[in-house]
Amino acid sequence: MTEITNQYREEIDAKRILQIREITKELPQACSDFLRAIAISTGTFTRLAYAIDLRTFFRFLHEERIGFSDKPVILLDDHDLEKLTRNDMIAYTEYLTYYLKNTDDVSVPNKAFVNHELSIKRKLCAIRSFYDYLFKNQRISSNVTELVPLPKVHEKPIIRLNRDEMVRMLEQAQSGDKLTKTQQKFQKITAKRDFAILSLFLGTGIRVSECVGININDVDLENNAFIVTRKGGNQVVLYFPPEVAEALADYLNERLETEALPGHEQAFFLSLQRRRITQRAVQNLVKKYAAVAAPLKSRISPHKLRSTYATNLYNETGDIYLVADVLGHTSVDTTRKHYADMTDARRKMAAEHVHLPGDPEFKPGR
Repeated sequence: MTEITNQYREEIDAKRILQIREITKELPQACSDFLRAIAISTGTFTRLAYAIDLRTFFRFLHEERIGFSDKPVILLDDHDLEKLTRNDMIAYTEYLTYYLKNTDDVSVPNKAFVNHELSIKRKLCAIRSFYDYLFKNQRISSNVTELVPLPKVHEKPIIRLNRDEMVRMLEQAQSGDKLTKTQQKFQKITAKRDFAILSLFLGTGIRVSECVGININDVDLENNAFIVTRKGGNQVVLYFPPEVAEALADYLNERLETEALPGHEQAFFLSLQRRRITQRAVQNLVKKYAAVAAPLKSRISPHKLRSTYATNLYNETGDIYLVADVLGHTSVDTTRKHYADMTDARRKMAAEHVHLPGDPEFKPGR
């Protein structure tokens, strides 16, 4: 069971490593050194994100800043990197709000990228980490990136589904009667799979990456349990309620009759092409049913279903540590940050149970 799960993860990691190597071919040698140095402490997804952010940064320097325009990016050495100024970083922060990326095809318009507070902060943190590596390894004398403050991220309200919306979403996965005619044609084929996936999200709170990575041998229907591979590669056993078990069992009977393509034989959830379903396909699946079940709530995603599960679990148990453990958060502070309003709601309950003299509900000796 573990060997098969690891095989899938190794394939994903291998693809990311090749992507990282391809990106670093156009970057300074210091970038490759940095990414290798953090390989032990970070996953391939994180390193790939860093590589992409470094590429964006150095393209900006070469195309927008005179001090870096006269030398190919790949030839920049530590002495060149130390020339970075505070003004360069301020300009880069503004640049990230809106920029165009050239396409290889001259007939295709340049692609526009718009970043908001959280994305800008993440990209700046990647550059900070890179320069911090150079400074700590005495390759530069100072880290100028620390002089530029990170943008303040304004927390947005967490969007969740209420119970009626959850019911409608699951009903549509089974019937599809509110979908378009085109959607209904596919829904008839994928009804059991779609219902099982939505049930799993709402009943366990797993991430979309964990969902697509599930193999047939990872699921134990006798004990209502399954293995998921968390961020960083750690594997844990999670449990699901009887309703989810029923949905998974119903789909599994159909799945075992489907001959998957070579290399996808062990995948639990398959696409119509008989391959392991992709994260993008699952995201589109959720969006499709959410548009019918909760039309006034925009951008419902698998992560919003994860938030829905977390909210329901916390409301039932009041145990933030349990929620953090099940969600796979390494720190309960992460859980508390995202679900702080749930804690506030419980605090408000205190006012409903304490009454003072003069309050109609107050009774002496109570």
